[in-house]
Amino acid sequence: MAMMTIEALETWLWDAACVIRGPVDAPKFKDYILPLVFLKRLSDVFDDELERLSAEYGSRDIALQLLEQERERGQVHLVRFYIPENAHWEKIRQHEVSGLGQFLTDAVRSVARENLSLHGVVDMVDFNATAAGQRIISDEHLSSLINVLSRYRLGLQDVEPDLLGRAYEYLLRKFAEDQGQSAGEFYTPREVAILMAHLLDPQPGMTVYDPTCGSGGLLIKCHLRLLETHGVRENRRLKLPPGIAPLRLFGQEINPATFAIARMNVIIHDMQADIRIGDTMRHPAFVDAAGRLQTFDRVTANPMWNQKFPVETYENDPYERFALGTPPSSSADWGWLQHMLASLNERGKMAVVLDTGAVSRGSGNQGSNRERDIRKAFVERDLIEAVILLPENLFYNTTAPGIILLVNRAKPRRGEILLINASQQFAKGRPKNYLTEEHIARIAALYHAWRAEEGLAAIITSDEAARNDYNLSPSRYVSTNGKDEVLPLEEAVVRLLEAEEERAEADRELSQILQKLGLWR
Repeated sequence: MAMMTIEALETWLWDAACVIRGPVDAPKFKDYILPLVFLKRLSDVFDDELERLSAEYGSRDIALQLLEQERERGQVHLVRFYIPENAHWEKIRQHEVSGLGQFLTDAVRSVARENLSLHGVVDMVDFNATAAGQRIISDEHLSSLINVLSRYRLGLQDVEPDLLGRAYEYLLRKFAEDQGQSAGEFYTPREVAILMAHLLDPQPGMTVYDPTCGSGGLLIKCHLRLLETHGVRENRRLKLPPGIAPLRLFGQEINPATFAIARMNVIIHDMQADIRIGDTMRHPAFVDAAGRLQTFDRVTANPMWNQKFPVETYENDPYERFALGTPPSSSADWGWLQHMLASLNERGKMAVVLDTGAVSRGSGNQGSNRERDIRKAFVERDLIEAVILLPENLFYNTTAPGIILLVNRAKPRRGEILLINASQQFAKGRPKNYLTEEHIARIAALYHAWRAEEGLAAIITSDEAARNDYNLSPSRYVSTNGKDEVLPLEEAVVRLLEAEEERAEADRELSQILQKLGLWR
């Protein structure tokens, strides 16, 4: 039997979105569709496993009896997840329209009760919820949605695990296209995530961490990259052969709904990942028994660009993360970078997507600048390995280009920084540009070969970076067709806020001096 194609998947999901269009706004499509896709996957996989057990033990009754015995002991090992009778998809499909919302809500809650690891994941949605005295989504619309989702089986042999992950990506992308600004906080374009996984080149058994993991896409791409480089194909699926250890994945996400999506996403990929909820900057989740930050082999992240935190967030930090300098309150970019640096072990490497200004703001200014000074400290400690300038209009929350910054505690080429200007490496798309497989391969090959190339990449020394006041923008060192660098509007706003913050600080210092001299009250 042929597995579902990507085209069929996207048509199926679009049809599902269309049947609840009207009562549910586009941003909410995923809130109803994704948990039901996930529940159907769990149910179909459970049916597959029950069929296998029935063949192994001679009858379905014996298999069910064994499962019930395990369930009563509170330790189910024969199946991935135990699905109670009322949550089987066929039961849901056969339920009458009246009362369907409450039946669905009861079903997902019963799955969460039976499987503690799914608590707060599968049961995040109340399908019977009301707003202003009206049902948000009626039983009739839910019935139509279930009919659409019933078109395909989602069992072990029906779909690739990654194809199910593509369902999540598709709906997140469609949401991002509709919502723009509000979506980029948790969605990194798929091809950017793939490029980052190529750059990090994770090896068997490594630990990989994302402190702002969103829907889990960056961690998943590292897992898939390991499968590509070390996996073997078995029953139409890539698997790691015996003796090859999988990655150990760790992530933290502040938004409860996005955290639930991340947990669903890693489960649907058959991955073992420790995803925790919480505010990483203020309360990092991964600490050891002594209260020190846990460290990892690889860090991959796309934190919210130019996030604003009060300066007090960085001062007197109990984890001693900000020893290289206190970032300005107008942009947490170098706060996030210092948290991630503190989360790297002595051989660790990280790839982080940031606003382009993170590598240039403050350079050329007279006097001190917090971001430039932190950047200087990174360069002087020979931590920055490469900076890659991405094309414009890739991201859903901005048309501005971003950069990928690579930090390596064990740089093989000391005193050198590779700068890749990939601003022209894209295919035109609607509504967004995108990187093709060829673009990804070309950029990754330049990095791994550590090669300069006219109009695309340059290698500079730490001394050269110092002479340019620690401006590490690739466009400063690599020109493409003589195009001038244009400052994006978002970047101009951040620079203005930073300048105002520096002016206010200078005014405070001046007033203190005048007060000491008795010239100011």
